[in-house]
Amino acid sequence: MRIGTITLANPVILAPMAGVTDLPFRLLAKDMGCGLVYSEMVSDKGLIYDNIHTKKLLAIDDRERPVALQIFGSDPESMSQAAAIVAAAGADIIDINMGCPTPKIVKNGEGSALMRKPDLAYHIIASVVKAAGTVPVTVKFRKGWNEQSVNAVEIAVLAEKAGAAAVSVHGRTREQFYSGQADWNIIRQVKQAVKIPVIGNGDICSPQAAKRMLTETGCDGIMIGRGAQGNPWIFRQVAHYLATGEILSPPMLTERIDMLLRHLDMLVDHKGEYVGIREMRSHAAWYTKGLPSSAELRLKFNQAASKEDFIRIMENYRIDVTART
Repeated sequence: MRIGTITLANPVILAPMAGVTDLPFRLLAKDMGCGLVYSEMVSDKGLIYDNIHTKKLLAIDDRERPVALQIFGSDPESMSQAAAIVAAAGADIIDINMGCPTPKIVKNGEGSALMRKPDLAYHIIASVVKAAGTVPVTVKFRKGWNEQSVNAVEIAVLAEKAGAAAVSVHGRTREQFYSGQADWNIIRQVKQAVKIPVIGNGDICSPQAAKRMLTETGCDGIMIGRGAQGNPWIFRQVAHYLATGEILSPPMLTERIDMLLRHLDMLVDHKGEYVGIREMRSHAAWYTKGLPSSAELRLKFNQAASKEDFIRIMENYRIDVTART
């Protein structure tokens, strides 16, 4: 699969997720065979005003390439300036967020709110494409604002006209947030309407689902979001299944614990112990979901105040579970 000048090893892609797809998580996904990783969304205003916390989101490690950095905003000029900054930071791809449903983003006319203003969306995409130079630009959006305003095909056509190299379509409306079932039919409609690559997003939690989406929609790539939370192995499983038709075994308990501790180590190194520990609480809950005594583990994670606390919790858990089996 190609996006502009960028060739992907496989069509399995990590979706941008705020608070999740930071540098450590992207490196784990890449190590597990992910073809392309997307960053958390980055504020155009934060970049323009040189906000130190925003700038940190642009950190790239060569081991994760190709990497797409996602920006959000609602003004063509500021988005253009942000795109130039992101291109200079070394992004392989620049993505425009037109799909985020959260109220604090939407109330500013950003994220999925832009689907209600197709003309503005077009001008933003065109301005970003111009500022990006040789860096390919992608656009991520949803089925529509609600069931009465389904306009993903219109947005995709405008994105192609404005010079986007690919589009990603989440098969839910903004009104749905992440509830209900994703509509893959809208992804198929978008694919039929444009010539640029189309990436399907929504309800990919298994290799079989990934294959079905490719078959049913004709899309070029599949984007995995929540299915990767606490489960970076999904990229290896999906890529292997698409290439061979073989289902790999799920990770063993000890492998899950080892990955959790590896993630912890990377987070603390990248963000410091205070922030890293607090962010790891959510990741740890995802890694251990469905395991014996997972509810009790979550309580312990929320009380952990240091890296050593986390390590002790997991090593004790490893011993306890092993003793029971």
